[in-house]
This record gives sequence, C-alpha cells and structure tokens, in this order.
Amino acid sequence: MASSSAFGGAHRGAFGWARAVEGGRNDDEGPRHEVTLTAGYWMADSPVTQALWLAVMGENPSEFSDPAHLDRPVESVDWFQAVHFCALLEERLQRAGLADDGLCFRLPSEAEWEYACRAGTDTATYAGDLTLRGAHDAPELDAIAWYGGNSGVGYDLAGGVDSSTWPQKQHPHTRAGTRVVKQKAPNAWGLYDTLGNVWEWCADAVGFLEGYPGGARVDPLGVAGPSRAHRGGSWVWHARFVRAACRLAGPPSRRAPGLGLRLSRGRAHPTRPGPGDPTG
Repeated sequence: MASSSAFGGAHRGAFGWARAVEGGRNDDEGPRHEVTLTAGYWMADSPVTQALWLAVMGENPSEFSDPAHLDRPVESVDWFQAVHFCALLEERLQRAGLADDGLCFRLPSEAEWEYACRAGTDTATYAGDLTLRGAHDAPELDAIAWYGGNSGVGYDLAGGVDSSTWPQKQHPHTRAGTRVVKQKAPNAWGLYDTLGNVWEWCADAVGFLEGYPGGARVDPLGVAGPSRAHRGGSWVWHARFVRAACRLAGPPSRRAPGLGLRLSRGRAHPTRPGPGDPTG
C-alpha cells in the first residue's frame, strides 16, 4: 500500500483563462481573460489517495474502498477536512525538519489548478477538444479520464453504483465508481487524473456559478463568497463537465463520493475569514 505522492512543478507563467467558444461551455467560465501566476508552485501528480489520507488522518471516509488496495482517490471529504489535512501534513514535515523552503502544503487556487491541468494547452482537455456524441460519450476522454462514459468498464470493487440506466454511455457498463489513480494517460507535465475520477477542491471562496471579473489578473484567488470551488469532473459526471475550464462550486461542508483533493505546495494563500468560517 503506497501512501506517497510525487510532485510536478514548479509552475509559473501566463495563460488565457476561458475560451470564447467551446463545446459544453458554461456561462461561469467566462469572460476570457489573461492570468499571470508570478510564484512557482508544485502540484501532486495524482489526487490524494486513501492510503495517504489514512496515514495522515487515521481514518478513511471514502465510499469506494478496499482495505487491501488504498490507491483510489480519497473522497467524501469536505473543504474544511481538506484544508486540515494539508495543515497536518505540513506540521509533520516541519517536525521532521524537512520544511525549510518557505512554502507549505495547501489546496491550489482555481488558477493554479487550471494552469497545471492544461500543461500548456488551450483546448477543452490536454488531449484536445471534445466531440460530444452523447451525455456520457466523448471519445477523446477515454484515454485520459474516468468519467460517466467509461468508469464502470471492468469495475473492480464488489460494490459500486448502479450505472445501468445512465444514458448515452461511450462504453456499456452496469456498476461504476472511483478507480485506482494513474491508470489513464497524464498530461505533458506528468499529472494524472486532473480530469475525471474525482472533482478536486480548490482554495477559492466564490459565489455559486459566478463568472470571472473582466480584464487581466495576477495571482487571482477568490476570498469572498459562501461556496468553495472544485474542478476536474468525476467518474459519474457527463462528458461536458470533464474539461479544463469547467467549474463547480458548493458549500464547504459538501461531502460526495465524487469529490476529493490534490495537494499543491507553494506560498501560503491569503485568507479572509467569513461568518462561520474561521479558516477563511
């Protein structure tokens, strides 16, 4: 059972956030604007696994779990738990005398997440644009992501969700759930499962389904709003949601079997505490 993560980075640079025209695009993905990230940061090469979560937190909340094989992504964790996990991991590193780089483990911002997911590309996915043939059918996703069209193919747990009635699947399947990490092709920067498998919590506090402010932005981070952003799509979602630009947001207390996290390491994010949210 492995409980470690490798990191790809350190990333910095500029990119165009959102595209004017893209199949499956939602209104909250625009308007298109230039984003510059001035500080380097690192991104884990996979979502946090159940093994790593268990090693740090001492328990495994995941719905899809096999104690003998904990290399699936952890899921069913809320934003507060995700932030706490990052803090505990950083505390362990500091106690071991290994945290002398001035950085910390934390959730990525939306901008950092999208920049890393794209890995220099400007298409719907790092493998190209999507051909949306049906609700759960975009053939370009098959090689890079577990989504509603393929997540039940050869499903390897005794349980799983009944997927027999999901419409317009790319491949036939009857039971589905999360899958072992790093089974699909990574992006050009060596990051796996940025699309599909589980949505990934981001640091940003946002208003639900708000669009971006217009104009170029430097190191953007949402610090006001009742919701928290998550990115990437998951094993159960329609194909059009499994894109680099696609955004979802929900209350920080949300827990779902398709929602996990990915570690990043960089400068601490500024926070603005809100009502009932001591962590910002």
